Amino acid sequence: MSSPSAQFSLILRVELERGLDVIGHVASAIGAAGGSIGAIDIVETSGRGTVRSFTVDTANREHGDTIVRAIDATPGAHVVEVTDRTFELHRGGKLYTGLKARIQTRDDLSMAYTPGVARVCMDIHDERDKAWEYTIKSNSVAVVSDGTAVLGLGDIGPEAAMPVMEGKAVLFKEFANVDAFPICLDTKDPDEIVSAVKAIAPTFGGINLEDISSPRCFEIESRLMDELDIPVFHDDQHGTAIVVLAALINACRLTGRRIEDLNVAMVGAGAAGVAVAKILMGAGVTSIVACDRYGAINTGRPDYQDGSMNTPKTWLAEHTNSEQVQGPIVEVLGGRDLFVGLSGPGLITAEALKRMNPDPFVFAMANPDPEVRPEDAAPHVRVMATGRSDYPNQINNVLAFPGIFRGALDVRAPKITEEMKSAAARGIASVVSDEELSEDYIVPSVFNRDVGIAVATAVANEAERSGIARATGQLSPIV
Repeated sequence: MSSPSAQFSLILRVELERGLDVIGHVASAIGAAGGSIGAIDIVETSGRGTVRSFTVDTANREHGDTIVRAIDATPGAHVVEVTDRTFELHRGGKLYTGLKARIQTRDDLSMAYTPGVARVCMDIHDERDKAWEYTIKSNSVAVVSDGTAVLGLGDIGPEAAMPVMEGKAVLFKEFANVDAFPICLDTKDPDEIVSAVKAIAPTFGGINLEDISSPRCFEIESRLMDELDIPVFHDDQHGTAIVVLAALINACRLTGRRIEDLNVAMVGAGAAGVAVAKILMGAGVTSIVACDRYGAINTGRPDYQDGSMNTPKTWLAEHTNSEQVQGPIVEVLGGRDLFVGLSGPGLITAEALKRMNPDPFVFAMANPDPEVRPEDAAPHVRVMATGRSDYPNQINNVLAFPGIFRGALDVRAPKITEEMKSAAARGIASVVSDEELSEDYIVPSVFNRDVGIAVATAVANEAERSGIARATGQLSPIV
């Protein structure tokens, strides 16, 4: 059974009879059942006893039920109400709209709405770019999904995807003060998705594509980038790639290696795999071999020869593995310095890591279970990173996308270039000081408020350097 965690946290209201040390017995019953008590509070008292609230972390729903039964089996105790804290956090959604100016007088109303608003409308009509100054456009991002590739849940549909898109919007606001709006579309057709996003684009300063399945995500992103004059960013691809590069920059900084000298093995040939390969190649890596469940991807494979290989694998076949390496990932690991996992749990063994060059880097990012357990890999690895928050060096997209859009919006960049993505990675890496840098700390905490500022500054500076910035000046405050 997994360890108790906040995602399965419960509030249990328990009636306790007066007299016996019932509260102590209840606490013991919870502990014996494997629950972790966070707080105990008095709700009400009466002549018969008390009602207390126990906040308890559990491992899953079944574990929660077990804990409830254990409490009910305790003499003098009875559970009267069970509240799931995660569901309560989502009740009614996680977002709301607010007002920058109160409407309290006739004058306020006449300026905010008719007739005064007409003057602003006509100014924007005469000069379209004034929308950036006089509407929410300058600080607004649409988080767009069709619900086809949601987290580890797959194709669950637009309604079920909404909690994730709301969560993304929460992260935009919390970590970069960007107002983001979740928009889930009830279509899987790329043409319809492109049309819908283009139709709503005048409202927004940027588009964050989210959880759209491969290979459709490539076509959708590419077309929108060509047809819109605001940044379009598919975070599942590029957010992951940016944080991988940031982690690698600091792993090399720690060990005195050069990125250009590294040989890379990668497993996972979807959207993120292509983006990681592109950003690593842009940083100077010349030797990458990507694998899927059939082994190394190359132009000699039958599925490439007969044209049945999908879009991301075809790109990887044509742009990586120039040596035409063949074989399964275990064999590909031989002589490699870096392993990047973007696939599923348990795909490699700790024993296989012995085939890599001395003191290798292993970034095993499958969630919730990585390609190899860090505990097992530890004897064979110099630097280990995962996608999980309960291990050191979490490669988490939230380090990247809020600051990227903050910087892009503030200079009104029409797109997010490969150079801006690399600048973002360097910004993330720079937050870890020389004194802090260690095998267990190559990536800053997602709660480090310096990250968003560093990323936004790096992105804005690169946009200005490359000449695509349409505005310059002070960056907006993040906190």
